Amino acid sequence: MKAKCDAFADRVVKLNDYLLDQACKKSEVGGLRSEVRGRKFEGRVPVYLQSVATISNQLLRAGTSIGANNAEATNAVSKQDFRAKSYIALKEARESLYWIDLLHRNGYLEDDQYKSIYGDCEELVKILVSRCKKLDAEVGGMK
Repeated sequence: MKAKCDAFADRVVKLNDYLLDQACKKSEVGGLRSEVRGRKFEGRVPVYLQSVATISNQLLRAGTSIGANNAEATNAVSKQDFRAKSYIALKEARESLYWIDLLHRNGYLEDDQYKSIYGDCEELVKILVSRCKKLDAEVGGMK
């Protein structure tokens, strides 16, 4: 599970950099110069680029949070704590699906990019759903 979470987080980080890089390349025509890794900007970010930056940042936060919450679950102090952290990881995975879908619907992700990363995230959701169901059976349902 850790390896899958780590791989997905790495993909999300790279996708964020890619989307920002693509947005910056589009904006260079308008005189805005920037770097993705260095995060240097000369001038203001045009309004039409703010949406991709905002959505991409939301995916970055949710997509990397899956692994962080899985790591917390691994070091849980009780079964109830393990279940709670697992549910948070599941919520973050489902939120990631939403942001990936939104990026695709608005033309920031091509079909093949979308299918690939969405599929990876769906796999995490399925694993976490299975884990949470097992934990509910062992510990009892959410109250």
